[in-house]
Amino acid sequence: MRGEATVLHADLDAFYASVEQRDAPALRGRPVIVGGGVVLAASYEAKARGVRTAMGGRQARDLCPDAVVVPPRMEAYSEASRAVFAIFRDTTPLVEGLSIDEAFLEVGGLRRIAGTPEQIAVRLRERVRTEVGLPISVGVARTKFLAKVASAVSKPDGLLVVEPDEEQGFLLPLPVERLWGVGAVTAEKLHRLGIRTVGQLAELEAAAAERLLGKATGAHLHALARLRDPRPVDTTRRRGSIGSQRALGNRPRSLDELDLMLTQIVDRLARRLRERDRVCRTVVLRLRFGDYTKATRSRTVRFPTDRTAVVLSVARALLAASAPRIAERGITLIGISLSQLGHADSIQPELPIEWEDGARLDTVLDAVRDRFGAASVARAAQLGHDPGWSTPVLPEHE
Repeated sequence: MRGEATVLHADLDAFYASVEQRDAPALRGRPVIVGGGVVLAASYEAKARGVRTAMGGRQARDLCPDAVVVPPRMEAYSEASRAVFAIFRDTTPLVEGLSIDEAFLEVGGLRRIAGTPEQIAVRLRERVRTEVGLPISVGVARTKFLAKVASAVSKPDGLLVVEPDEEQGFLLPLPVERLWGVGAVTAEKLHRLGIRTVGQLAELEAAAAERLLGKATGAHLHALARLRDPRPVDTTRRRGSIGSQRALGNRPRSLDELDLMLTQIVDRLARRLRERDRVCRTVVLRLRFGDYTKATRSRTVRFPTDRTAVVLSVARALLAASAPRIAERGITLIGISLSQLGHADSIQPELPIEWEDGARLDTVLDAVRDRFGAASVARAAQLGHDPGWSTPVLPEHE
């Protein structure tokens, strides 16, 4: 087997719940659920009772009636993420952020100055624990895929190194659900075919896997099962979008309520654009209905923008087009993402610029919030409502 185990996958454990337990010592060792209507995160004490992310709040409380339910505090989670990513980048310049709580790190060139990959991983975990106060699991392997599987197997608060000569013995006995890209539907399809372990999938010919699972999915999963994953840690990738969403629970929501939520999401995302000197061209509305079907609607504007009013008008139009389906099926999740991102200074505005007043308002609001906090000023429609519920989908790590 060629290569060395130099890729780290670092993944914070039960991230949101761990932040809550860190900040409130009375919660440590107790089952904690973040989010009421729908579970956004669960501590390992709650997971041991069967509570899972995205589960309905009522079902979670039935499984774990003594759980402490806390509202999400997205600013606290974002701050913790920034602190952890600073440690990642202090460990190695080769960091690929995957989400708010996990990343790949390539440490192969650091042996002379920092030690073996395992020694680096040990120090990384110690720093995250002592400097940020959070548990983190790390997998070390030759490829990104194996490192990610190793970190998952090592949880909670663990470290697992998979050396090249140990890869088959480690991976092949694992359930197929461990493969990156196997969800519930694919797993059920494989189970019906009598394929329950990675090794059983690896025994198939590639053509057979493609015929059973579809060409793209079959080829991808078969390659992983055969230990083929050539992707390097990608430090140049930039997020193609930013987004935020809200889980709503199962109670009926009026269009006025949904418009308020939409306004809060857009307000926050547009400010994030301006903070990063970015603009977007495409607005994407994501919905999950009461029957758990999903819908995605998008619209691309003619000129790139970072204006709250422009993004909000597009988002409202997309929501209005989905109103009949919402009325028929109910809604359990609403989200917005902004894509086709570009740098603000690369845009040549065209005249006439019709959003001058909106630009001035955005600038004033941003300045007030920078000085006095995100909750210091709000649009009139948001008064009396907590703006801190929205959940970042994949924040930018630049």
